[in-house]
Amino acid sequence: MALDQGTSSSRAIIYTHAGEIVSSAQNPFDMIFPADGWVEQDPEVLWQTTLQAGRDAITDAGIGAEQISCIGITNQRETSLVWDRASSECVYNAIVWQDRRTADRCAHMRQDTLNGVALEEVLAQRTGLVIDPYFSSTKLAWILRNVAGTRARAEHGELCFGTVDSFLIWRLTNGGAHVTDATNASRTQLFDIRTQMWCTELLEYFEIPSIVLPQVCDSAGLFGIADAQWFGAEIPITGVAGDQQAALVGQGCFSQGMSKSTYGTGCFIMTNTGGHALRSAEKLLTTVAYRVGGETTYALEGSIFVAGVAIKWLQEQLGLIDSPADTQAAFERTGGDSAGVYVVPAFTGLGAPYWQPGVRGLITGLTLDSNRDHVLTAFLQSVVFQTQELLGAMSNDGAAVERLRVDGGMVVNDSLCQFLADILNVPVQRPVNTETTALGAALLAGVGHGTYANLQAASGAWSAEHDFQPAMDDARRMQLLTGYQRATSQALTDA
Repeated sequence: MALDQGTSSSRAIIYTHAGEIVSSAQNPFDMIFPADGWVEQDPEVLWQTTLQAGRDAITDAGIGAEQISCIGITNQRETSLVWDRASSECVYNAIVWQDRRTADRCAHMRQDTLNGVALEEVLAQRTGLVIDPYFSSTKLAWILRNVAGTRARAEHGELCFGTVDSFLIWRLTNGGAHVTDATNASRTQLFDIRTQMWCTELLEYFEIPSIVLPQVCDSAGLFGIADAQWFGAEIPITGVAGDQQAALVGQGCFSQGMSKSTYGTGCFIMTNTGGHALRSAEKLLTTVAYRVGGETTYALEGSIFVAGVAIKWLQEQLGLIDSPADTQAAFERTGGDSAGVYVVPAFTGLGAPYWQPGVRGLITGLTLDSNRDHVLTAFLQSVVFQTQELLGAMSNDGAAVERLRVDGGMVVNDSLCQFLADILNVPVQRPVNTETTALGAALLAGVGHGTYANLQAASGAWSAEHDFQPAMDDARRMQLLTGYQRATSQALTDA
């Protein structure tokens, strides 16, 4: 059983050993926006929706919990929680990866040095990351600085820090395991991805006591035993990975150079770079793809903060659509032509390759001829244009993408996938199972449990459902990309 705790919903999927779905359940939830740029979640909602999804999936499968061999967990990354060791209650809401409250702190960090070296350079060397509020380091530091009494309690060993995977494992094991895996650790900005250890210098810089941190494990192996009270039987937890790394596994990208792009709340492109922690000159992220059997595989990653969440905004905040499917209908009515309208969906700033948290969203190119369908089409196209920027950056870093495997809720849209192939000018492969994040967690759990000898043995669970081939002429492609680059320049100028 895969437990997939995402940014906007918690789901559970039960698989056969061949990777076929037996049953699934999903529980959406709302986020909390206390101030401009602040994004939080209720930790109890994360726990309860995950627990209920697991129970519902077991019920729908018509099986007993004792028939589930193992659990894999995948989660929204960077989202940070701090909880009491004794009560397991969180001291503050979960601060979500999209949260920008530490933007000012990050601005000051760009001027700092560590042992005579620019902090930005130290972070790139040690963690593979850039200075941005996206990561867990400044979120944890903010809690310890702003929530009364937490620093003293943390120093006395009374509190635990973790990303969502750690929190769920803690609850499932009734406090028996305070652990994470190398992929999630690599997103905290506190973990040396080359030595695979927490970085003492960075902990001192952020004033974080090491005693609050979880133990870092391989992505496949025994993390703990889920207590029988939760699902009806004791079940070992044997696989864990952050959602984007899990999707890389679920897409079968086990060879150097293989790439995937996930289109969910945000959009994340990841390219397997093998045993090489490739240093990016394009402000992409170097991260742990997975660690199995003590061997670390790395990846190069580009992050787009806003993808599917923009569609949710169109529905809930503007009322322009009744359901996400309406965007596909609009795209088809326009034939993929936004009539010169462009959207830069920088609701929470721009991620790679700009890393500008102060930039805000922009709709430009409006005329009296512009209509609802043009705006909706432009929103969908913006995700594709941002993807193209990231692929260009990867190519400049020496990790050119020649074929892209896609997954996530947005890629059920054939028109969007074709436009993606056209703009990227590379083939786009959509798998039979587009929920590859959960599948990746399940495959890692299978390796950790011994169901599969290794990840390669599990790769048969992936198969292509459709190949989208580029069909747009070069002149049209360049016209569209130039228009989007102009819109992005506008947004950056206004920031």
